[in-house]
Amino acid sequence: MCSRYTQHHDADQVARKFGAKFDPNRPLPSFGLGYNIAPSQLVLTAARRHAATPTMVGMRWGLLPHWADPETLKTRPINARVETADKLPLFRASFKSKRCLIAADGFYEWKQIESGKIPHYITLPGGDLFAFAGLWDAWKPEDDGDLVYTCTILTTEPNDFMAGIHNRMPVILAPENYSEWLDPEYHDVEGLKRLARPWRGDMKAWPVDKMLNSPNNDNRSLIKPVDADRQ
Repeated sequence: MCSRYTQHHDADQVARKFGAKFDPNRPLPSFGLGYNIAPSQLVLTAARRHAATPTMVGMRWGLLPHWADPETLKTRPINARVETADKLPLFRASFKSKRCLIAADGFYEWKQIESGKIPHYITLPGGDLFAFAGLWDAWKPEDDGDLVYTCTILTTEPNDFMAGIHNRMPVILAPENYSEWLDPEYHDVEGLKRLARPWRGDMKAWPVDKMLNSPNNDNRSLIKPVDADRQ
């Protein structure tokens, strides 16, 4: 699963990368540099809601379907398996027509070794901005308050690189597939799953400090390489 990630690029950079615009009727909140983005936090995304052009949207990480009662929903999933997202009630409608790009430039995973689990930071060469394949929904409060936008990150089987660290990985979309992924009129399940394949490009990874385990820690030192044998 993917439960922590990083995002160091500002909203303008993300908008240019994703080919998205800003909605003057829904200003984005302020986003700082995130070195330990955790579930329930506000994350930077691009989605097609009403217009043909994607818009930048701040969403809470952890999906709350529009039909759900937040008082009785036990969990708000932060991940959805691409293999089953089109079938499960929690994700089915979103997989069909509410897909988004979630801005990131690295993520963390915990590698199991004999002495325990060691966190690793995984990124693309150069620390480039990329997009997780996400699903989103909008929940409307009974008091007619503002819509609550939430999202989840799709995961898939690991590529050869990630297989040495973990048995799952987040779906990283190829930039040439952004437009198709965001198209709410594109409903071909098998075609969507082909877009959400394991990443085929180069990746880098290194062990990092267990300070990462606490979401209260959020600073650049979290992505600094450490000696795994000394943890």
